[in-house]
Amino acid sequence: MKLNFRQAKAEDIGNIIQLVESAYRGESSRQGWTTEADLLDGGRTFNEEVSTIIAAKDSKIILVEEAEILLASVHVKKLVHNRAYIGMLAVSPTWQNRGIGKALLTYIEKLVVDEFKCSEIEMTVIRQRRELIAWYEKRGYQLTGETRDFPYDDERYGIPKRDDLVLEVLLKCL
Repeated sequence: MKLNFRQAKAEDIGNIIQLVESAYRGESSRQGWTTEADLLDGGRTFNEEVSTIIAAKDSKIILVEEAEILLASVHVKKLVHNRAYIGMLAVSPTWQNRGIGKALLTYIEKLVVDEFKCSEIEMTVIRQRRELIAWYEKRGYQLTGETRDFPYDDERYGIPKRDDLVLEVLLKCL
């Protein structure tokens, strides 16, 4: 498998949204192991959000393709104090468990050091996603003990099916 990594452009927005939705929400997400379908309904991202990310300075969406087929994507942005943030990492459910997510994470970590000149990466993961947290821990990310409130009042992040969702903050020093 020959993976191609590239920065997303405006014409990729529809495909990014479709990929992210398929990995996180609805019945299609149940084909993979990264689903949030038992925790949240509704959308995971939308046109305006993806468009804003692509247009922003110090923020990118990186795509992974093979033979021009979109397999994975991730949002990365530079924060303050030598830290970057990654989120919305999505691998197509039919392509999961093939090392694509790991390869994308490795690529992003190098980008964060080389382009953003940062030495730390932060992310948030829903506490109930234990298997996903464990996957990140295997790759050197550590729970910080810090949590953030789930944005219950903002349907852009989904419609919660439970009232105990909390975001765990993970950090990796590069």
